[in-house]
Amino acid sequence: MTYSFIKNAYVSGFSKELTPEMQNAYKRIPESVSYIPHESFKFPATEHELFGADSVEIDVPPWNHCPEVPEDTPRQRKARKALSKEDEAQLFLRFNYARYRLGELTSKQTRRFSPRRSKEMVKWYQYAQATQTSIVEANMALVMAMARRTRIPHVDFPELISEGSMALLRAIEKFDVSRGFKFSTYACRAILKGFNRLATTSGRYVRRFPTGFDPNLERSDYDVLKHEMQRDNAVDDLREILATNRAKLTDIEQTVVDQRFALKSGGKKKTLSEVGRHVGLTTERVRQIQKRALSKLKDMLNEEYLAA
Repeated sequence: MTYSFIKNAYVSGFSKELTPEMQNAYKRIPESVSYIPHESFKFPATEHELFGADSVEIDVPPWNHCPEVPEDTPRQRKARKALSKEDEAQLFLRFNYARYRLGELTSKQTRRFSPRRSKEMVKWYQYAQATQTSIVEANMALVMAMARRTRIPHVDFPELISEGSMALLRAIEKFDVSRGFKFSTYACRAILKGFNRLATTSGRYVRRFPTGFDPNLERSDYDVLKHEMQRDNAVDDLREILATNRAKLTDIEQTVVDQRFALKSGGKKKTLSEVGRHVGLTTERVRQIQKRALSKLKDMLNEEYLAA
């Protein structure tokens, strides 16, 4: 029985054990969880040191900058307080310890399902997500700064931000705090590699498709022009048939057609009631005469033009 099947069976059969929010979090837990190991993870006191009531509280200002939305009035932004090396190390230890515990629980859950373990898995998954969010918010300014200094042809600034953010997430998952380096040093290299990949992909695309998409160039009006040309030709043919009366219309039929459609005179078209008042007939009678005249014209067109 696969872990995915166990998750689905749990959510459908034991949904009372978890709140709707916890159920959604449980569904997002991957089948295998990777983490960067640390020697302190094997000690029982590590959990209390990192997540206990006496653990260090780290203040990370929320990131609220939107590069796509220009500001009418420039505002002076307060300088963001950079994390100390100790706070940064603490965050990464929490992040990887949460993933370490989640990976252990996931492995046990695969072998033997337990509703109580499910709640524990959700707890550590939420710890990992919250800590990752704090690390991202503390380092998004790095992505912005590097994106402003980078110029890649045919790549917009929001696209650079997107690629830099993805590179930042990958760097967070792979950073080993035990080596003693600042995360910004590692993240800068990862973001630059992401920008280089984006430049290579963009350059390859431009070489293959040197012309950008232009809706005015891509849209063809051939069908519209062809339809208008056919309509004009059909009108000319009808005028010729009416002028020579090859359809053998009666005088009243010619009058009705000319008044209704103004093909011969080229004047204003009239309604059935207007034509009826002109020729002294009822509206219904004019409609019958029009129908018969149009049928004769259609037969003549089929015989002389469309058949050819």
